[in-house]
Amino acid sequence: MKLLHIIKEGVIRLAVSTNDGVLDIVEAGKAYQVSIPLTLKQLISQEEGIKIIKEIINKASKNNPELFKPEEQIEYGPSVNDPEKIICIGLNYVDHAEESKMDIPTEPVVFSKFNNALAAHNQSVVLPEIATKYDYEAELVIIIGKEASDISEDEAHKHIFGYTVGNDFSARDLQFKSDQWLLGKTLNNLAPVGPYVVPSTIIKNPHNLNIECHVNGETRQKANTKDMIFNCYKLISYLSKYLTLKPGDIIFSGTPNGVVLGYPEEKQIWLTPEDEVTVTIEGIGTLSNRLN
Repeated sequence: MKLLHIIKEGVIRLAVSTNDGVLDIVEAGKAYQVSIPLTLKQLISQEEGIKIIKEIINKASKNNPELFKPEEQIEYGPSVNDPEKIICIGLNYVDHAEESKMDIPTEPVVFSKFNNALAAHNQSVVLPEIATKYDYEAELVIIIGKEASDISEDEAHKHIFGYTVGNDFSARDLQFKSDQWLLGKTLNNLAPVGPYVVPSTIIKNPHNLNIECHVNGETRQKANTKDMIFNCYKLISYLSKYLTLKPGDIIFSGTPNGVVLGYPEEKQIWLTPEDEVTVTIEGIGTLSNRLN
């Protein structure tokens, strides 16, 4: 099952991508007079939500195929909307830490983004003139499904709703303007996520997924999540010792090597308007954004 958000009349609503096309869950729910979650965040909070959606998909497939729309006809929303927290992990692959000329961390490097940074698949991302050294970072994004506070690593998988694809766009000249990375990380729309959310019941092992980033069709990053220094379960356990993770929170789990920052200075070609950046994660999907 691949969940997503679509935008209709300026409002985000829950949908699902199937072999027959995209089914607007809100519209289908009205057709069958079934109370359904309107967004992913509502779905996460409903224990029977996934079961209800599966039943609606089956009904629509048999009785109302016209409810399914081709993906090229929809407008995507960010695959996760309005999280209480957007937590990011830096330097979580050895090769990336080394290319960044930073020490390999012995504990997770934690920073944040805010909701203003969220963007959707196929959404144009405007690069503000306040910076010039724009970079890409392909990342597996974890979506919290159950409140987590001071939990063990063995318990962590029970608190994951699912996974999506993310790009932690970074303005490096702002990121290293001081010892705090925030300014270079949370400009508007620098955290696109999508197009899909795949539940953890389907992605049973998030620690063996191929991850790639392409710029204008050229491969820039190619790795596997098994190379993380701190895997998804360690990250959730670690973070839960310091703060309570809430349903709908998301964690950008870190990027592998191959970012522009890692090139020798004379070979650094920063992102510019008209570039197209795609991030693909095995079993989840491909997130694409054109820059302006």
